[in-house]
Amino acid sequence: MESLTNLQNGEKGKIVKLEGGYTFRLKLRVMGIREGKVVKVITTQPFYGPIVVEIAGRQTTLGRGIAERILVGKPQKNK
Repeated sequence: MESLTNLQNGEKGKIVKLEGGYTFRLKLRVMGIREGKVVKVITTQPFYGPIVVEIAGRQTTLGRGIAERILVGKPQKNK
């Protein structure tokens, strides 16, 4: 498990955990960011900039502080 901020442009990860309180998790879930979804990093700025991600065909911009609290694992490939 690693933070969403550790993924590079074009990499995908499966959301495993949202670290934060109830309101934080609810806000992300309303945006479609929830456990079990596959997220793809579209653009990331080095160090402090926002991160653009794609979830279920929709692009969303996240601040780095929020992205650091989204834990992802590598998605399993179908054989």
